[in-house]
Amino acid sequence: MQRIPIWWKWYYWICPVAWTLYGLVASQYGDDMHTLENGQRVEEFVKNYFGFEHDFLGVVAIVVAGFSLLFALIFAFGIKVFNFQKR
Repeated sequence: MQRIPIWWKWYYWICPVAWTLYGLVASQYGDDMHTLENGQRVEEFVKNYFGFEHDFLGVVAIVVAGFSLLFALIFAFGIKVFNFQKR
């Protein structure tokens, strides 16, 4: 997230795709202790390059579930309130 321009950071925090990618990368590689060719561990690379913390996965899971719930509520509200039939 350090490489994102300051005027785009708000979009990063409200984007469901960014949260999903955070969860996928952090859960798969955030605790990997294998060493890369440059001598750096995968865990350190993910933390330094992307800024993804493996300890933040609980918050990421809650936010992704919250987005799903929000979209389901918006859909249910739209189906209940809007009537697109012409009579």
